Amino acid sequence: MEQYKRDFIEFMVECGVLTFGDFVTKSGRKTPFFVNTGNYRTGSQLSRLSEFYAKAIMDNFDTDFDVLFGPAYKGIPLSVTTAVALSNNYDKEVAYCSNRKEIKDHGDKGILLGSKLRDGDKVIIIEDVTTAGTSIYETMPIIKANGDVDVKGLIISVDRMEKGQGDESALNELSKKFNMKTCAIVTMDEVVEHLYNKEINGKVLIDDKMKGMIDSYYSIYRGN
Repeated sequence: MEQYKRDFIEFMVECGVLTFGDFVTKSGRKTPFFVNTGNYRTGSQLSRLSEFYAKAIMDNFDTDFDVLFGPAYKGIPLSVTTAVALSNNYDKEVAYCSNRKEIKDHGDKGILLGSKLRDGDKVIIIEDVTTAGTSIYETMPIIKANGDVDVKGLIISVDRMEKGQGDESALNELSKKFNMKTCAIVTMDEVVEHLYNKEINGKVLIDDKMKGMIDSYYSIYRGN
């Protein structure tokens, strides 16, 4: 596993974004782990988060894209800060674009924020996490309605590796449905590999008991 992935996992723990216990997801699944990206709250945290995204984007897509699209709402700051990180760290100039939840009918009219999409643009969608892929199914029609663009792929922070609409993982389903590459900074397999019986700040987050709970969860919900 690359060092930046290890660093990212520990960064999530330090920020209180990745936690373990008893949780219920929006889809009603009882899960032993939770990823709450709303806990990235400070400028320094967002700056470092964007550097992890930028590194993963360069690893997976190199420079073959023009626009970062961040679906409202959590994707908005991700698209902005990661565009900055790509410029500062890789001298890669990209536009950012996001959608509004409601169409604005005055001033800067329309449903889009930031750069307007142009025909021929190569777009990467940037999101926090996805369980069933619902937000992407909502986002793709918005993107396609605003330009004849090529959606190159989707990047998220953590791949939960769970079933989406069917038996396949959400990312695999989205890849096939929209003919695009899907990837994450880290997968939950990598998280478990790195944190299992590892002490961080005096505490072991994934001991044998928690590992058993995670394994049991994936015996039901792991996608193909």
